[in-house]
Parts: sequence; C-alpha cells; structure tokens
Amino acid sequence: MSTATVTKAAPATPAPGRRRVSLPVLLLIIAGVLVLTSVVRLITDAHGITSTGQMSGALRLAVPIGLAGLGGLWAERAGVVNIGLEGMLILGTWFGAWAGFQWGPWVGILFGVLGGALGGLLHAIVTVTFNVNHIVSGVALNILALGTTRYLSTFAFEGEEGGTSKQSPGVDSLGKFSVPGLSDWLQDLNQKHWFLVSDLAGLLGGLLTDVSPLTLIAVAMVPLSWFVLWRTAFGLRLRSCGENPIAAESLGVNVYKYKYLAVVISGGLAGLGGAFLSLVASNIYLEGQTGGRGYIGLAAMIFGNWMPGGLALGAGLFGYTDSLKLRGGGTNVHALLLLIAILLLIGAAYLIWRKRYVPAVVTAAVSALMFLWYGFTDEVPNQVVTATPYVVTLLVLSLSAQRLRMPKADGMPYRKGQGK
Repeated sequence: MSTATVTKAAPATPAPGRRRVSLPVLLLIIAGVLVLTSVVRLITDAHGITSTGQMSGALRLAVPIGLAGLGGLWAERAGVVNIGLEGMLILGTWFGAWAGFQWGPWVGILFGVLGGALGGLLHAIVTVTFNVNHIVSGVALNILALGTTRYLSTFAFEGEEGGTSKQSPGVDSLGKFSVPGLSDWLQDLNQKHWFLVSDLAGLLGGLLTDVSPLTLIAVAMVPLSWFVLWRTAFGLRLRSCGENPIAAESLGVNVYKYKYLAVVISGGLAGLGGAFLSLVASNIYLEGQTGGRGYIGLAAMIFGNWMPGGLALGAGLFGYTDSLKLRGGGTNVHALLLLIAILLLIGAAYLIWRKRYVPAVVTAAVSALMFLWYGFTDEVPNQVVTATPYVVTLLVLSLSAQRLRMPKADGMPYRKGQGK
C-alpha cells in the first residue's frame, strides 16, 4: 500500500500591487497641497500663484490639454495608441477657424470637431484595418496635418483681410460670462491675501470669472466620458476591446466597429480642443499654436492612469504651470521652487517610512538642491519659466510611472477571427 504525502500549499505571497488612492485620501492630498501653497505664498509674497487671474488662465490653458487627453483615453481604452492627438488638434484649429470666420464661431466648433474626427478616421483606417504600427501612424498623421493645413491656408486665407498662409482672419468671439455678484466677491476676497481663505477664493473665482461657454462644454465631457465608458453597455464593450479583444469577439462584440468608433470620437474630442485654441484662446488660427499640447494631453492621460478624473487633475496641473509664464512668471516660478522643495522633502520622508532608502536619499538630495536654488536666487530666468510646463510633465510622469496600469491590449495588433 503506497502512501502519498499531501503537502498543503503555502499561501501565495500577495504581489506588491498598486494600491489605488481612494477619493477621501485624494481629497486630503489636494487639501494638503493647497495649505502648503498658501504657506509658501505668505512666505514669498508671491500672491500671484493663487490669484483669480492665475486660476482663470490655468483653466483656459487646461481645456485643450484635457480634451486632447480625453481623446487619447477613448482611443486607448479600445486598444489603439493615439500619438496622433497633436495632428488632430491641428486639424481642429484650422477647420474651426476656417468655418468660424465665414459662418460664425458655433459653426466653427462643429467643423473643428469634424476636422479632428477626420484625423481620427484616418488613424483608425491605418491602425485597425491595415494593422500599421500605432506609433508610426500617429507620427505620420501629425506631419500630414501640419503640411495639409499649411497647404490649405494658401487657398483659404491668403487674400482675405488679415489672412496669410500661416494665419486666418479674425473670428468673432463666443463671448464670456461671470457669475454676477459671486465672482466679484471672490475676487475681493482673494485680494485680501488671507491665509487659505484667499487661496480658495482665487481657485473658485478662476472657475467663475470670464468663462467661455465652450469651457463648460469641455468640462462636461469629463463626467460624460466616465459615465459612458464605465456605466453603459456600450462602454463595457469598448473597454473590453482594449483589455482582451479575442475574448470580446468570442462574446459577439464587433471589435473593429468599436475600435473605429473610439478613435473617431477620440479625434472629435481633440478637434474640439483645437477649435477652443483658435476660437476662444486667440480668436484666430496661427500655425503652430497647438504648441505640443497633444503630447502634453497624452502625458495627462498617462498621469491620470487612463481614468477621466486623474486626467482632469493632470490637465489642470499642466495648465497651471503653463499659465505661470503669462502672469509674473519669473517671480511665481521662483516661489514654486520652495513649494517643490517642501513636497520633495515630504516625499523623501514617506519613502523612508516605506523603507525605500535609495529613492529617499535621491529625493532628499533633489529637495536640498531646490532649497539652495530658492535661497540663492531672487528670480528664475525666462528660459526656465518657458520650460516649466514640459519639465513638470516629465517630472510627474517619472514619479507616477510605477503606479500605472494601461489597458492590457493597448497598442497590440489584432485581426478579426485570430482567436479561432
């Protein structure tokens, strides 16, 4: 009679997973950063870093970044990497201005969306139908959009009053509005420079002062996208194409159709961001006015971990840093050096608590350099101010890289019926 030894399996050690930050914790972190910002403002007397004008400018600059990032979110949730967001923004700016100066800004918005959607359709044909590498297709689309708009401008804008091969004639404004009474009260409160209270007033005042109707539409796209993608059957099918298209196909999902829809919607959202640039931010099309915002939007999407709420926070952060160069940039960025130094010091303490000593030492060293930079200078050079949004983009992505979770099939080639 043989005996068999049954060994009880040891419980698997849980993998060091990514712990999602809950909403209360996230709100607590945001509140802590706001308190630190208020302390830094009082120490440095750089009251512009939380002024109503600064916050209003940050919102205006965050909108095209956020719309581009939201477009990238739709595409990548369906499994298509969209590096072509910059090109779709360019198409949105051109078509928006072209239609806007002829038939008015609201028609321009519609054409801007259609122009971006056309770019999305081209990207979908190349990547979904012909299975071309998504990065190659996106870069090619960016180049194509730039060359096409330059070519079209020579016919559409040259000869018109104020138009050249690189810019359109002026476009009528959509108009702006402020909340009567409340907006002025918040501005007065912000100018009193009280601790925390004035900073909150500046933040809220920036959201309620000189707001464009298109800004409200853009902000509404964030919760609407979340609802459609995470609370509807359509969104579930679309996201399944980005996670496991073979399994989705086995359940009867038309993967090609959902990928096409996602990328076209992606282009439409980016086109809306482009129309915002040419119809709201400047009331004119200018060649190169996107300024790489498509790429920054992609960075905001990655920072937000492919989620609409995180994306909106990332767009707000990049819009805020971008607006610094428009309002007392050298002084404000110099004050932010102190804020960054304090945040890095807190980060080093957290890493020590987590017993991650090497990253803690590196973070503490960078914090010390920031303290020295702040202490031995009175203002940062204009070149640093100009580069601040891009430096912040790289810094944020490098710090958040270990907590990211992209859709599993994002960018992977797919052929209909390949699972059979």
